[in-house]
Amino acid sequence: MASLLKQLKAKDWVLFVISILAIVFSVFLELTLPDYMEEITKLVTGQTASTDILKDVLVNGGMMLLCAVGGMLCTAISTVISSYVSSLAAYYLREAVFNHVTDLDTGNVKSFSTASLLTRTTNDVSQIEMIIAFGTTQLIKAPILAIWAICKIITKSWQLSVLTGVAVVVIVAIIMVLMYTLVPRFRIVQRLTDAINRIARENLSGMKVVRAYNAEDYEQRKFGKVSQELTDIQLGNRNRLAIINPVLLLVMNGLSMGIYWLGAYLISLAQGDLAAQGSMLANIVVFGSYAMYVIQGFMLLSFVFMMWPQAKVSGNRINEVLKTPVKIKSGTVRETAVHGKLEFRNVSFHYEGDGNVLTDISFTASPGEVVAFIGATGCGKSTLVGLAARLYDPSEGKIYFDDVNIKEFDLDTLYDRIGYVPQKAVLFSDTVEENITFGDEDGRISSQDVHEALRIAQASEFVSNLPEGVDFQVAQGGSNLSGGQKQRLSIARAIAKKPEILIFDDSFSALDFATDKALREELEKSLKGTTILMVGQRIATIKGADKIIVLEHGRIVGTGKHEELLASCPVYREIALSQFSEEEIEKEMKGGDRQ
Repeated sequence: MASLLKQLKAKDWVLFVISILAIVFSVFLELTLPDYMEEITKLVTGQTASTDILKDVLVNGGMMLLCAVGGMLCTAISTVISSYVSSLAAYYLREAVFNHVTDLDTGNVKSFSTASLLTRTTNDVSQIEMIIAFGTTQLIKAPILAIWAICKIITKSWQLSVLTGVAVVVIVAIIMVLMYTLVPRFRIVQRLTDAINRIARENLSGMKVVRAYNAEDYEQRKFGKVSQELTDIQLGNRNRLAIINPVLLLVMNGLSMGIYWLGAYLISLAQGDLAAQGSMLANIVVFGSYAMYVIQGFMLLSFVFMMWPQAKVSGNRINEVLKTPVKIKSGTVRETAVHGKLEFRNVSFHYEGDGNVLTDISFTASPGEVVAFIGATGCGKSTLVGLAARLYDPSEGKIYFDDVNIKEFDLDTLYDRIGYVPQKAVLFSDTVEENITFGDEDGRISSQDVHEALRIAQASEFVSNLPEGVDFQVAQGGSNLSGGQKQRLSIARAIAKKPEILIFDDSFSALDFATDKALREELEKSLKGTTILMVGQRIATIKGADKIIVLEHGRIVGTGKHEELLASCPVYREIALSQFSEEEIEKEMKGGDRQ
């Protein structure tokens, strides 16, 4: 909330002050009405001398009408302003959450889950917007209305004041009990909303698998179970909230009856004294009106409190994201003497709460060198190249980029010098060209660079055959392209920015052997000065590398060229045997075709 207040501009604060003044003035006009009503009562009962009673009654009635119209206009002004301010606050809040999430490291993002972050950015922000739009106005108006009305009636009759006080205590007690029971339940609502979001996303993204395994009924039952659970708890919440209105009306009407019953009794005590009875009647009329304003103030507060539990839970969930510390912080280094050198020095890494994924990793990738990583699934290959791309920071040890600690680099400069192709090709809802120039706000990637990147990535042919060529509109997630096409466009995007280091995280897995070989040959020919880090599962993909690093259980168990590792590293040889025959391996060791 503090960060939101800092972002409000001077004009926003001026509007907010105008809204408060409008609310105060509307309350003043509302509370002036009973004064005119009292005057009319005194005129009618003869307590106020008048030469023309009808005229005086009409004048006072006209003033009441003006007060009512003025109050309505002030309320309209405050409502419009509060709606504007709430929309602005929601805009700032969404922007703050989105920007903060983009600054978080991958580990923190995974700890929240994509579904939960989406819910927090949309549904939770909407809850905050609603309570600001409605709650701000009422939260200011209600206490002013109640306190001001109490001040006006407290001297009228202590008996009627006590009766009003009892009604207020009952209302406050009901609200507090409901608040205490609803807050934990709304936490469950938001958790179940996350679950529904997650299941729906999984079902939509995995539609082909669901249908292939005839699992529609299973998915429907899974979704229905969570949906029913959410429905049940929401019905419970609504049933509890539904108690408020009838109880408040009962208390309000009961108080009204009590005031007139007690007032009639007090008037009867002054039997025979017409002046005292007339004065008491006027007081009762005014007291009844003001007492209703007191109850109205608390009723307005009750509406705010009905919304508050869910808004409180949503606010806590948003704060949980905003208070998550940003671990990947920018340094100041922008220029270096060396270009394309990467060095790991005794690097270890673990995710929060887990054991080491990588332990004591040390190697150097010289400028223009191709370094490949291979190992069993889960040995830490992707984590290692993620550290090289500074998606994470090492738990122990240091990483040097161009002989400078990677943490000292300005992040924009660092990421401009690294091209990263993830395991799963990620494309956006845009044209082919816009996907390849993604993030190039300065326009440094020309149309010629795009076509050159497509050529190197072996994507020129299929892109030229698309209906609009590079202007072809890619669907969300690249669903209108094949896996191999998406992967080649992802590779072209990394090449187009002409980085000093190219990182391929098992990025050739969807390519056929012929395309794989042609792409590697083109990389070797066209990107001679570029340092390449390559994660691979296929020996054929990595065997031409200048240096192959073999990982097992997060440790380096072998380093060397293809033939050297076949002879010296049992783990590498075991991987090779799973893909080639013994005769082929013997041929490789004797210096066969490395391509």
